[in-house]
Amino acid sequence: MLFETFYPDCWMDSTYEIDFDKLYQEGYRGLIFDIDNTLVPHGAPADDRAKALFAHLKELGFQCCLLSNNQIERVTMFNKDVQVYYIEDAHKPSRKNYMKAMELMHTKLKNTIFIGDQLFTDVYGAKRCGMRNILVKPIHPKEEIQIVFKRYLEKIVLYFYQKNMKSGRI
Repeated sequence: MLFETFYPDCWMDSTYEIDFDKLYQEGYRGLIFDIDNTLVPHGAPADDRAKALFAHLKELGFQCCLLSNNQIERVTMFNKDVQVYYIEDAHKPSRKNYMKAMELMHTKLKNTIFIGDQLFTDVYGAKRCGMRNILVKPIHPKEEIQIVFKRYLEKIVLYFYQKNMKSGRI
């Protein structure tokens, strides 16, 4: 089915509910994150929760990279308090910068995971690379108009995703 191209490998309520300790035990070493509505509300700086998350991830031994379609000002504003690799103006879902993120972190497809809140950029880009991905629900409902439109389309895809999960087809 057409929609399967966009199905996430996993769908969770929040980035902050992911069991990163378990992922590390499973052999994952690289984490690529979207920023807005994945880690903080759109446009917000790193909050205490985000700072604590990245401190814990580094303590575990993960390499992390922020992969954002935003411009450098936005990305560096968030990154100044978490201090990880980053790629701004990433042109997701283009594969190029997912691959570049792995180069920066010295990781491979088999031990890297992408975490983001949008199907048609974040998840689709990771899937195009063959990268495991986790879709998270957006942190905050306030979004830019072009994202609001995409959310309606995402609802259709996620309806079929859930329906297929329940029937055991995926």
